[in-house]
Amino acid sequence: MNTQIPLTDNARTVLENRYLRKKEDGQFLETAEGLFRRVARNIASVESKHGNDPSPWEEAFFELMASLEFLPNSPTLMNAETDMQQLSACFVLPVEDSMNSIFEAVKHTALIHKSGGGTGFSFSRLRPKNDMVSTTQGVSSGPISFMSVFNAATETVKQGGRRRGANMAVLRVDHPDILDFIQAKEEENALTNFNLSVGLTDAFMDALLENREYPLVNPRTGSPAGHLSLPARTVFDLIVERAWANGEPGILFLDRINADNPTPLLGEIEATNPCGEQPLLPFESCNLGSINLARMILWEQEECRIDTTKLQRTVQLALRFLDNVIDVNRYPLQEIRDITLAHRKVGLGVMGFADLLGFLRIPYNSEAGVAVAEEVMNTMAIAAREASRQLAEERGPFPHFDRSVFAQREDPPQRNATCTTIAPTGTLSIIAGCSSGIEPVFALAFERHVLDGHTLIEISPAFEDALQREQCPSDRILSHLRSGKPLHELNEVSDWMKRVFVTAHDVSPEWHVRMQAAFQKYTDNAVSKTVNFPHEATKEDVKKVYLLAHELGCKGVTLYRDGSRTGQVLRKGKAETGDALNVNPRSRPMRTMGITEKVSIGCGKLYITVNSDGEGICEVFTTTGKGGGCPSQSEATARVASLALRCGIDANNLVSQLCGIRCLSCVRNKNVTVLSCPDAIGRTIRNYIQGQPPLDSSPRHQGETCPDCGFKLEHEGGCVVCRECGFSRCG
Repeated sequence: MNTQIPLTDNARTVLENRYLRKKEDGQFLETAEGLFRRVARNIASVESKHGNDPSPWEEAFFELMASLEFLPNSPTLMNAETDMQQLSACFVLPVEDSMNSIFEAVKHTALIHKSGGGTGFSFSRLRPKNDMVSTTQGVSSGPISFMSVFNAATETVKQGGRRRGANMAVLRVDHPDILDFIQAKEEENALTNFNLSVGLTDAFMDALLENREYPLVNPRTGSPAGHLSLPARTVFDLIVERAWANGEPGILFLDRINADNPTPLLGEIEATNPCGEQPLLPFESCNLGSINLARMILWEQEECRIDTTKLQRTVQLALRFLDNVIDVNRYPLQEIRDITLAHRKVGLGVMGFADLLGFLRIPYNSEAGVAVAEEVMNTMAIAAREASRQLAEERGPFPHFDRSVFAQREDPPQRNATCTTIAPTGTLSIIAGCSSGIEPVFALAFERHVLDGHTLIEISPAFEDALQREQCPSDRILSHLRSGKPLHELNEVSDWMKRVFVTAHDVSPEWHVRMQAAFQKYTDNAVSKTVNFPHEATKEDVKKVYLLAHELGCKGVTLYRDGSRTGQVLRKGKAETGDALNVNPRSRPMRTMGITEKVSIGCGKLYITVNSDGEGICEVFTTTGKGGGCPSQSEATARVASLALRCGIDANNLVSQLCGIRCLSCVRNKNVTVLSCPDAIGRTIRNYIQGQPPLDSSPRHQGETCPDCGFKLEHEGGCVVCRECGFSRCG
């Protein structure tokens, strides 16, 4: 059976780059249909354990994914029915105050990252720096130093996998090292594999609102740290200052999180997964999935409404899918398996919410938009709980149900301790062809550069539908938007479209928080969302958002001020004034033009592409032919060359450094004239300089760029994602 899956060109690219199984030579072992069938078959196999025929469930799960109405988290798509078979995205590991515990956690982190999961830690139990260590009569180096060990381990492991390791570090606000923690990422190249969040307590927030000091607690003794205290306002202002400067640390409201802990008798929640949406007990894991709300609609003539019946039906099937994942999963550690099976937490969320509002003709930044958020999430919460109760009747409740808040309240038995989570869906939403998570769209239309020199236009589906229904001159409108100009400047667009189709930076931070709070109201776990600020936002603006989030019942906040990160800072030393010299690579442009040369090297064929924009050569990349070559060496050389060129290094100086480097494979092969892969790259750049002028200048993005393709990174859902290639910093 050949199923037509409604994939965009961008979705196909992401699937081919990151998800589809391949042979060692890069040839594909499966299509998109094959991927979804592999996953559906694997997840449905659990049904036989419960006396059911897996075949109809396999078909139902396949249709659920192939229709792009629901997608599970990336590890499930990547690893189902493979040797890995690790299907969960979220883990929290304990870090106790001993060397054994710390380095066991490092080892466990490596195993989880290798399998495609992300990890969260609370470092709050580690004694502060300079505290006494009785076994050695020395002093402790403190939690920040040990975080560097975890960061280095992640850096090593991620080099061999398809997903980059991601971590969350949490430190309680009453830890004696809290000031160092808040400032730990003051340098942009520090702890690059960590997101940081300060764990705020109700006691701290009370002290802040009352403008008084609060005590610091030494975790080794459990008592005040030498009777030390800090002014709550000073600490809060420092958090605000650092978040304003580069988006970190975020904040978590620990007491608000634990108020929704379904098993408080079994432990306190101290940490979350890397994006903050999944609070977990030590060793717990959770598997996530998201429903595409853009496909939960019903058209009646020219009016669109939410198809509530379809949404409820989709929730119930998706919850069964996620519950099955728990049983077919292969866990990295026995401790993780034991507690995950005991609680059976799942996290069903959404994507395509901004598209849904567009189809409904409701602005994101409106009371009506917030009302839709509450309606959708309340519907999902009720349907998910009902599905969990039905599964409990069929399969039994989660084993620790008798020690849960549900039993204390005399609720009906539940199969899952938690059912709902709002996760970031950066890469998944690209596959589904919809907006990410509950975020507003970042752009109504943008260009995507592909390797054969073509440019593909990606358009918001709801906006495209509106253009067709209104019979607008789409070519002129899209050209206007692709140049970076706002929609409201166009006379060809009706007033309702200008009001409805707002982008992330048209939405004030207050509306971002109100939308997050609306979803949190009916979500078991937490909500991953980025509150976007314009570049000119003040620290006072950041402070207001934090206080509003606390007031409205959010469990945490992540924010990003546009342009506050520009990429890694390369420090070359100090000028005579004593100021550091920062060299920042300019962003990769949206459109480039260049050449590709095929070069014979000592061990095969090397295809070298050199591209330029209005400011000169801006990128080099390589592809090896079937004959082999040194893909890692040539790719590394090309990446460093691209970075150097965008930092302003003269291309001729680069050529002089690359040309002449020798490799034994080339020296032994008398049929080639190049000396090595770097030599071939240098020669191709030289040929380009001598024979190819640069393109006319075109608009370029500002801000942080993708390490894989150079396109602008979008901060959304508590993470970052590249719409060009599907890269996500959170895996």
